[in-house]
Amino acid sequence: MRIIGGKARGTKLYTLDNNNTRPTLDRVKESLFNIIQNKIQDCIFLDLFSGSGAIGLEAISRGAKKAILCDKEKDAIEIIKKNIEKTHLQEQVEYYLLPYEKVLKEKVKEKIDITYIDPPYKTDLAYKSIEILLEEKLLKDDSIIIIETDKTEKVIEQIKELNIEIIDQRKYGRAHLIFLKK
Repeated sequence: MRIIGGKARGTKLYTLDNNNTRPTLDRVKESLFNIIQNKIQDCIFLDLFSGSGAIGLEAISRGAKKAILCDKEKDAIEIIKKNIEKTHLQEQVEYYLLPYEKVLKEKVKEKIDITYIDPPYKTDLAYKSIEILLEEKLLKDDSIIIIETDKTEKVIEQIKELNIEIIDQRKYGRAHLIFLKK
């Protein structure tokens, strides 16, 4: 796994050696950033369920002003710290060893431009994350939310009741990306 674009391009990243996380494949990451490339510059990027931090660090490498990363697993945060150091992007990253709810309710102080939600598959955490983002008024009017999931129908069914619009969907093998707008 590596940074594929921007100022830290080519930097190989550390990954977690456990079965609790699944890194986003480079081809999925490349497609994702090609789709959102016009929104990245100077944005505030939130990477929930960060794992190794690869998505948030990719955003910084490509011009985001700031990335906020969170994971509740200590091992993940240790890898995130190593990857931040390796990419030399410390000045633009906040990271938290906390559950996503605490980060959204207590730590995020500015409005978010782009939110990437990649929770453990087979959970309702994507829906719950969006619910809190809306309740806490953390999204700008033109914010984009991207969900990575393997259960597109389930996620779409859950988010129907929220004040959110599906603007795009992409499938890459098992991984699906759902793009939402407030």
